[in-house]
Amino acid sequence: MSGFKSDFLNVLSERGFIHQCSDAEGLDQLAAKGEVVAYVGYDCTAPSLHIGNFLTMMMLYWLQQTGNKPITLMGGGTTMVGDPSGKDETRPMRTLAEIEANKASIKSVFAKVLRFGEGRTDAMMTDNAEWLLKLGYIEMLREVGRHFSVNRMLTMDSVRLRLEREQEMSFIEFNYMVCQSYDYVELARRTGCNLQMGGSDQWGNIVNGIDLGRRMGTHQLYALTTPLLTTASGAKMGKTAQGAVWLNAEQFSPWDFWQYWRNTEDADVGRFLKLFTTLPMDEIAKLAALGGAEINEAKKVLATEATALLHGRAAAEEAAETARKTFEEGALAETLPTVDVPAAEFDAGIGLLSLIVAADLAASNGEARRHVKGGAVRINDEPVADERLAVGRADLKDGVVKLSLGRKKHVLIRPAG
Repeated sequence: MSGFKSDFLNVLSERGFIHQCSDAEGLDQLAAKGEVVAYVGYDCTAPSLHIGNFLTMMMLYWLQQTGNKPITLMGGGTTMVGDPSGKDETRPMRTLAEIEANKASIKSVFAKVLRFGEGRTDAMMTDNAEWLLKLGYIEMLREVGRHFSVNRMLTMDSVRLRLEREQEMSFIEFNYMVCQSYDYVELARRTGCNLQMGGSDQWGNIVNGIDLGRRMGTHQLYALTTPLLTTASGAKMGKTAQGAVWLNAEQFSPWDFWQYWRNTEDADVGRFLKLFTTLPMDEIAKLAALGGAEINEAKKVLATEATALLHGRAAAEEAAETARKTFEEGALAETLPTVDVPAAEFDAGIGLLSLIVAADLAASNGEARRHVKGGAVRINDEPVADERLAVGRADLKDGVVKLSLGRKKHVLIRPAG
């Protein structure tokens, strides 16, 4: 897709965001006039969003930059139901208190990427709990449910794939697409919203919303999805040995976030620069063309620019400088992640394998042992081959012990208390 009239679709197309669009020509005309009001929904299943959500946040960013209006929809209501898309089993039911706490924790991240306010193109935030929780069951069945064909719902990927794998699907999950479709209709009525965006796994739910809008008398609605993220080697993006790549600094520090991008596969650098930075396309082309060891410079730019978008320029440059000192000078950078160990344990000597696990460099003693046997572990930059080693006061250097796994993962261990 290319050659659009609107800056919005041209930018999304050249940067690789577009997977499917329900009516590209109609949407293009609206976007060219600055009349697109688009939303993305974010359920509150965890205290932080993750890197897949960062992709749709960037779609909202470019929507706003090209003169249109973004809406972030918090799923205070839909989280109570649970989205079955891409899942083999029912999501755990969250309590109201958990959902509210997660929602409060998630909200702040959007203001780092979008500009909120009362202006025509300023972003707005709303919550589907506002209407979903007020609906009576019979009212919902009569006003909304009658427009849905169960035959058609059974063909949607979120349902069909679960059934084909003979995995149970609860009745509450089966209702999720009804709730999401109704969200679209409510937002259309309340805000003039005319576009819903999301990952490609949301296509069926979004198209159902367009159909419901037509049946319930809204203006014309549109759908736009982005490809699901995978790396060049085919792995699902956003997973590390330690778990998900979260967007909140409390769950995943700016240093870890910077390191995640720095470790990008060579073949992904150009694509990720387009998706996760705001650098001009000509600059991205130059960086993506670098070969050999020079590609590492492009990875550092990717890491710094992506981190700056989410955590601010100062945090990004601090992470870059920490990396430079640690890797290029071999210096002990004070801004490395720090793990406190009770002083009493330190005095007695703490086992190396336990220390590796405590520092989140391995998930188990067995995994830690394999790292030691493979020669990947260093204490204060010296290789360690003895898995029975006890680390204690004698190993302190400037009040800390530097524990390293491979060339890129470093943690400072500090006795405390």
